[in-house]
Amino acid sequence: MKWRGRRASGNIEDRRGAGGGDLLGGLGGLINLGSGNSSSSRSGCGLKGGLGTIVVVAIIWLLGGNPLDILTQLAGTGGFGTETRYTTAEDDTLKQFVEVVLADTEDVWTAVFRQMGKTYRNPTLVLFSGYTNSGCGAAQSSTGPFYCSVDEKIYVDLSFFQEMRTKFRAGGDFAYAYVIAHEVGHHVQKLLGTLEKNQNERAQASEKRANQLSVQLELQADFYAGVWAHYTESMFNSLDDTDINEALNAAEAVGDDRLQKQAQGYVVPDSFTHGSSEQRHEWFYKGYRSGNMNQANTAR
Repeated sequence: MKWRGRRASGNIEDRRGAGGGDLLGGLGGLINLGSGNSSSSRSGCGLKGGLGTIVVVAIIWLLGGNPLDILTQLAGTGGFGTETRYTTAEDDTLKQFVEVVLADTEDVWTAVFRQMGKTYRNPTLVLFSGYTNSGCGAAQSSTGPFYCSVDEKIYVDLSFFQEMRTKFRAGGDFAYAYVIAHEVGHHVQKLLGTLEKNQNERAQASEKRANQLSVQLELQADFYAGVWAHYTESMFNSLDDTDINEALNAAEAVGDDRLQKQAQGYVVPDSFTHGSSEQRHEWFYKGYRSGNMNQANTAR
């Protein structure tokens, strides 16, 4: 992907090194830090601090207060005292890359929404390391990138891209761009009203039906990532011959069937929440080939 020297988005919130870590592993069993329940967002628990933080938490707990109040505040502000932000040259290059990819999504979706007679509202992309706080609850890097519809922010720990390269064998700059574009696809769903509708249906459905609805939502986000790739290629001439193959490989690598096979040795289709490798490949490619928003109905 030809990205160097191009416009970078200003809608980046860099929290790397500003509150990540694993200090409260012991407290995690005592304090319920909460979690989001949206299919398009994930959350975890655990925050980092020093000895003073533990003392403050203990005092609040003993006095009958809610430690979550202070922990959430500190996580959101990075206010754990003396922690210094350290980043590698590779991380900083990835940050610059993410800024350009996000800018491309802004330009593409602004144009596409204008064609539909609508106005696109840019999301914010939060870079973090370890743990951070989101509108959908405490977030951790182990859950992977996610979109939180409450605060309209995308949360990404750059270490996930290394995991894609080493664990999933799905490296390459456009594979990483696909991940960002997929999460932006969930933002598109929110703006079009499909995200809320899907969540409401799932809340009243059986587990099997809820999983099916989740798959439909995720495949549509893959389709929107493909639509983005379609217009990125035509608007910016920024793709080369290998880029789409990298994205397709990434889509297949995170298919439910492949992940279940790797983790447990067998596949349970009724438990799929994101779609099979074949489905994810199919819907991304469909969006890329057509660029047609009228073909986004994954319920068919």
